[in-house]
Amino acid sequence: MMSIQAIALVGLGVLGLSALPVQTEQITRTAQQGTVKAELSYEKVSTDGIPQTKNVRLRILREGRSTFDQAPTINEYDRPLIEFDDKLGFIVRDLNGDKEPEVIADMYTGGAHCCRYSLIYQYDRDRQTYSETHMKWGNLGYQLRDLDRDGKLEFYSADDRFAYAFTSYAASAFPIQIWRFKDGEMSDITRQYSKEIYADAYRLWQLYQKIRTEEDAEVKGVLAAYLADKYLLGQQEDGWNQLRKVYQESDREEFFGSLRKFLKEMGYAN
Repeated sequence: MMSIQAIALVGLGVLGLSALPVQTEQITRTAQQGTVKAELSYEKVSTDGIPQTKNVRLRILREGRSTFDQAPTINEYDRPLIEFDDKLGFIVRDLNGDKEPEVIADMYTGGAHCCRYSLIYQYDRDRQTYSETHMKWGNLGYQLRDLDRDGKLEFYSADDRFAYAFTSYAASAFPIQIWRFKDGEMSDITRQYSKEIYADAYRLWQLYQKIRTEEDAEVKGVLAAYLADKYLLGQQEDGWNQLRKVYQESDREEFFGSLRKFLKEMGYAN
């Protein structure tokens, strides 16, 4: 019979084997433009082989002096996007051409394909610190582009609200969206860029032409996004005429009714 002491030793051994060590790595990323430098730090923690990000903190320095030093407004399980790619997710850039750089920290909530959002920090001269703006991108993210070549950057993205609206995520398509950051707010300025909208509508129509002959082709997501672009161009009647010609499935009237209602709810139609 095993003694009490032996049982205790075996128990301690089992506990020692089952309790895997907690590994912590301190990470700091930096980005800078001119005299504005930002530091994003966090702990990468692995417990029982499961990675987590903890103690995320943002520090912003102006001419070497710290003017912002606190935790970003994020949820417990959100992670900096820069953790996955050193080239994405953390930059200092002058977004509106006023010679005052903003700081952008992109975050990722986890999941199969969702979600991304940006925390944008703008300097408040009166308070001599930075204010935070939260912008949700959903599945899609964005690109910074100077579409007008005027030194002011636009956020080039797409409308994530079309995900799952008429089909599976894989078969969904997304009409163009363009945003501008000014005075602490993001504004949808898509309709100002007809050239870009037209190019996006053309891309979507070509995609439809490509997939329509495939076996069990699912085209509703692509056609919905195409029609949204046509609304943005003020060419909705032409868009509807195209859809009536090409979509002849048994759920035609149901799809058209749902699509018309959806476009109105999303602000594309009056």
